[in-house]
Amino acid sequence: MKFLKILLGIIVVLAIIIIVGGFFLPKSYTVSRSTVINAPDSVIYKNIADFKEFYKWNPWAKMEPSAKTTYGGVAGEPGHIYEWKGKETGSGYMKIKSVTPNKQVDIELKFIEPFESLADTKFDIQPEGSSNKVTWTMSGENNLISKWMCVFVSMDKMIGKDFEDGLKYLKEKSEKGV
Repeated sequence: MKFLKILLGIIVVLAIIIIVGGFFLPKSYTVSRSTVINAPDSVIYKNIADFKEFYKWNPWAKMEPSAKTTYGGVAGEPGHIYEWKGKETGSGYMKIKSVTPNKQVDIELKFIEPFESLADTKFDIQPEGSSNKVTWTMSGENNLISKWMCVFVSMDKMIGKDFEDGLKYLKEKSEKGV
């Protein structure tokens, strides 16, 4: 009986630490990476805003090419959607919220499995000399679980390398003119 009381006490203390500690951890996150691409803004924009083109350089599609994908809506327009379901990449969708042609694509990113979360993803295209600087940014709110996960591994460390790889693939694709 004494053991159960001690065990219950430990569980209660841990629960209090997790809940109260969560109030002091970051409420939101932002991950951002940039690269300079020697290609017209219209080519870069099409490779981002048309999800069938996006799929060709998307680092997660390269990780699991067997994932089931579907597309809907008009490419490059609000409502254009890309959905996926895979064993490694989980499931979710990307849906264009707004666009400024050849300058910005604002996307709602919803992960459904393995963990549900919602993020805002933006691609900004800005002239830089005779090239264009592309910045890929993702931001969102941390729930209690993701707050504690970020204590051990930050979102930047979790997906920053994927953004770098993706921008490298976007650069290669765009500079080839396709």
